[in-house]
Amino acid sequence: MKKINFKNRFFIVSFLLLVLSSCSLDISPKDDDDFTSEDFFSNPYSYKQFLAKIYGGLAVTGQSGPAGSSDLGSGPGTVDEGFSQYLRGYWQLQELPTDEAIISWGDPTLKDLNLNTWNADNVFTEAFFARIFFQIGLCNEFLRETTEEKLNGRNVEPTLKAQIQTYRAEVRFLRALSYYHGMDIFGKLPFGTDQDLLGTPPPMQSRTFIFNFILDELNAIDGELLAPKTNEYGRADRAAAWMLKAKLLLNAKVYTGVDRSADALVVVNNLIASPYGIANIPYSNLFKADNNSNGAENEIIFSICFDGVKTQTWGGTTYLIHGSCSNAVALTLGVNNGWSGFRTRKEFTETVGTDPRVSYVPGNNDPVSIANYADFNQGKKLIKYSNKKSDGSNGQDLSFPDTDFPMFRMGDVYLMYAELALVNGQGSPATALGYINALRSRAGVSPATMADYISDPAMFILKERAKELYWEGHRRQDLIRLGKYLSDYNWEWKGGNQSGNPVDAHVLIYPIPNKELNSNALLSQNPGY
Repeated sequence: MKKINFKNRFFIVSFLLLVLSSCSLDISPKDDDDFTSEDFFSNPYSYKQFLAKIYGGLAVTGQSGPAGSSDLGSGPGTVDEGFSQYLRGYWQLQELPTDEAIISWGDPTLKDLNLNTWNADNVFTEAFFARIFFQIGLCNEFLRETTEEKLNGRNVEPTLKAQIQTYRAEVRFLRALSYYHGMDIFGKLPFGTDQDLLGTPPPMQSRTFIFNFILDELNAIDGELLAPKTNEYGRADRAAAWMLKAKLLLNAKVYTGVDRSADALVVVNNLIASPYGIANIPYSNLFKADNNSNGAENEIIFSICFDGVKTQTWGGTTYLIHGSCSNAVALTLGVNNGWSGFRTRKEFTETVGTDPRVSYVPGNNDPVSIANYADFNQGKKLIKYSNKKSDGSNGQDLSFPDTDFPMFRMGDVYLMYAELALVNGQGSPATALGYINALRSRAGVSPATMADYISDPAMFILKERAKELYWEGHRRQDLIRLGKYLSDYNWEWKGGNQSGNPVDAHVLIYPIPNKELNSNALLSQNPGY
């Protein structure tokens, strides 16, 4: 079997059957008959089991799956388990409101993501908000239970204590990652850490406060994480933290109003000098069922790991593969059926042209323009993720793919350097073109020249990022950072009509869900909602 050896082996014991109110950042056993934390941690393997649960929370939705025992609860008033999967929620909020994707399904409030017309009762923003804070709550509890005092009280032996210090650094990274996703999507956030008393309602903190917290955390754990490429595949190492820091600094002007491009360049150069690199494999192999072992692992800095047997979920790459195809195409992607969900918009196809990295369903003659966003037969169909291995065989299960999601990879790092140099005036334009052309060369694309970017560097970078990184969950953030989200660039159905409308600045961040406002009087709504 593949991936890290603890992946999703949750060892279901009562202490980890947790109940969490999304804004309470509080974790407690379900009832008085459950094991206590000390019962759970009497097993020396429990610490890695709990760590596995936190990593697994990025991939699956509960203790059993794909439907049942949701971490977020079940029944009236709770979010749909499939909707609440972490990656599915993040991907939809980053891709569906942009030129890269549009979905045909009629689930309540889903169409509002297509149209940039969401409000504070949107089911999908609510689901992702809840999932973010479930993850943060797990991280806080792990850190509470692994203090020096707690470990000494349990007589944990020195070798294990040293391992736990690395686990703690990884958990702090994972908590920072979720706060980063929350800050990018929602702006200000309720905020709490392991230092806060359980049961205390978290106060709202500004985007700048969250930004500074994340940056401080990443600096604090830098020496405690394992060196790049020395951890188990799927676990965070120092390069993963550098990547998160680079993304944070690259977007700093959006988040805080202060340009941190010079600082971002330092971190990007550290990543480029690390053992990770551009994988010398066909571009499509980065997104196949064996991308943990076909050479892609040399480029993927941090992934969300999926396994067709161990991580069965209706989200993640299950959603990304099934949702992007029809039944007629499913078997070519290594899955047993297609859900006829999302495809791309006309402006994306115009942006990327004939670049071979952008693969379309062969022989599909559906119209490029989308007159009816609810009709899957309108709009070009892309092929990105596949449950086929690089040798052409299928993954373990035709319903649930083995394909890992590359959240951070070196291809993005190269394009971050290019943006810093060509748009922000940091770094060398010649080096930037070299990095862009390294990615183009892998795909068999002719090299770019200075004449290609000089008239509109921001749009040039957006086009290069679209070709290399489409459907990897970056597009909304990229359009905002490069000033093309509101009015400078239109796409079909932007703002609610087919021709595309400029949108108001309030949609640059999503609303705090009304359900959360009603549960915590310390929270406040974002402007415009």
